[in-house]
Amino acid sequence: MQVSVLASGSKGNSTFIEMEGSRLLVDAGISARRIKQELSNIGQAIEELDGVFITHEHNDHIKGLATLTKKYGIPVYSRPETFRAMSCYRDIPQECINPIMDRVRINKLTVKAFGIPHDAADPVGYSITGSVKCVVATDIGFVDSNLRRELESARVMILEANHDVDMLKNGVYPWPLKRRILSNRGHLSNLDTAWTLVHLKQKPQKVLLAHLSESNNLPELAMKTVRQILDQQGVKNMELILTAQDRCVSVDF
Repeated sequence: MQVSVLASGSKGNSTFIEMEGSRLLVDAGISARRIKQELSNIGQAIEELDGVFITHEHNDHIKGLATLTKKYGIPVYSRPETFRAMSCYRDIPQECINPIMDRVRINKLTVKAFGIPHDAADPVGYSITGSVKCVVATDIGFVDSNLRRELESARVMILEANHDVDMLKNGVYPWPLKRRILSNRGHLSNLDTAWTLVHLKQKPQKVLLAHLSESNNLPELAMKTVRQILDQQGVKNMELILTAQDRCVSVDF
């Protein structure tokens, strides 16, 4: 079983998950050409994908979707409101569109969509469950008890660590954008991510820190902040892995 974050960040997001013989993509926010190349680099074929699951309609999550569906006919799953809000909706072959509200069965896997707070039409995260559970949760304004419940018991988690609050507040972004990022429909800070992990009752073995801001975060700062809080709270045996915008990061589980 394998998770490969093909790209993660404000310029494009896409994650490949292989489990129980099924091959899924969560988001297609980079070009179809790059998705194909990154999959080939890890020994996977784009033609063998069983489905693409879209979290929300922002361009950094759907950039390659129209080409992906037109060229390869891969089924796409997302909330109905998300489909309607997509800029590329009319370019997706209708036979590829599969609206879901709750969950869908893909071979031996159950894929559940759960709501997240973000400034999009109907944004979701996904839990993929076979013999174990993997969760993808990024673009989150805040984590409440309902969302925390969805994160529980995952063995592997792709979780947002978008920004350092001080870097964001003192950075070059205009104040309206800073306010959006800091809002409860924006993005999780490094501190938010750390405390989310601390408060989980059933903690993951591996956490891929995702969607790091290029302007308002540093990889080493995200890692240091999260690790320091975990250590201070006595959380052990949790492996943290940094994802990247410009390269694939893979873990086996």
